[in-house]
Amino acid sequence: MLTTFSRHHRKVKVTLLAMLLQMATCSLVWSAEMVNSSNSGNSNNSSSSPALPVASQPFPETSTAFLKLQEIRDRASNLTMKAMDLLGIHYKRGGNTPENGLDCSGFVRYVFKDAVGAELPRTSAEISKVGDKIDQKDLQPGDLVFYNTLRRGFSHVGIYLGDNKFIHSPSAGGQVRVESMDLAYWKKRFNGARRINEEDGQK
Repeated sequence: MLTTFSRHHRKVKVTLLAMLLQMATCSLVWSAEMVNSSNSGNSNNSSSSPALPVASQPFPETSTAFLKLQEIRDRASNLTMKAMDLLGIHYKRGGNTPENGLDCSGFVRYVFKDAVGAELPRTSAEISKVGDKIDQKDLQPGDLVFYNTLRRGFSHVGIYLGDNKFIHSPSAGGQVRVESMDLAYWKKRFNGARRINEEDGQK
């Protein structure tokens, strides 16, 4: 079903994955840099020559920061790669599989189940109660974004990709696609965001 779109979608997926991995590492790298910078400042006299840039002093691969960073990158990569694989799948109300079509919550459930083994509830409203509530400014690739599209809260859900973009299965007649959260339609209807942790949705 995706054959017609494969070439275009492959280019889109490579671009978006590079972007989201950079976004996912940003906060942890910044934290690590601040720690390294602080330690360097404490161990050197103010009159000594300037230290090398923090970027040239990577934290050890066995450090907690590195391991956490790797965990976030791997999880985000798995989720977003699986989501991008479904570009072009047609919308179907109540749909649970790519072969028969997917609605918005069916799309999210399928991605999380296949990518990280998480069992999420069936409806977007139910999914909105799972995981941790987060602010929009703290969004990371793989987080869920919710919208009021049916005149009721949390009636639509998608997966955040980074750079204020999300992927979702929109509505009847549509296909799984990437959208900008900056569009007036989505900005007006934004309901909130959740982060599904590793322990969430496990049976």
